[in-house]
Amino acid sequence: MTTHKVHGNHSHAHGTGCGHVAITHAGHIDYVHDGHLHRQHDDHIDECSIAVDRANPGACTPSHDCGSHPKGHKHGAGCGHQAIPHGDHVDYLADGHLHYAHGDHCDDHGPIRVQHA
Repeated sequence: MTTHKVHGNHSHAHGTGCGHVAITHAGHIDYVHDGHLHRQHDDHIDECSIAVDRANPGACTPSHDCGSHPKGHKHGAGCGHQAIPHGDHVDYLADGHLHYAHGDHCDDHGPIRVQHA
């Protein structure tokens, strides 16, 4: 039996054109909503997280050049990027990759396939 976290009291229907960024992972589409990943499952909404794995490692990458951002940009609440749950932490979606603020640098935690916004 597979267990998963159910997101209760969710009246919004996610789908094409709903206004939320959609990403593909683990063979399905999730919608980024308020720092969570939501997926329609039977009669409820699942709350998902990107697994720390070969495709999306959680390793420190101090040599990663976060050149897509202005110098001094720090990922975090209110930074302008979508928050994505990744294992036991939160990454930020930037240019199709998961970025993680780590000390004085930004780690690259791998690509994510963005479906639409």
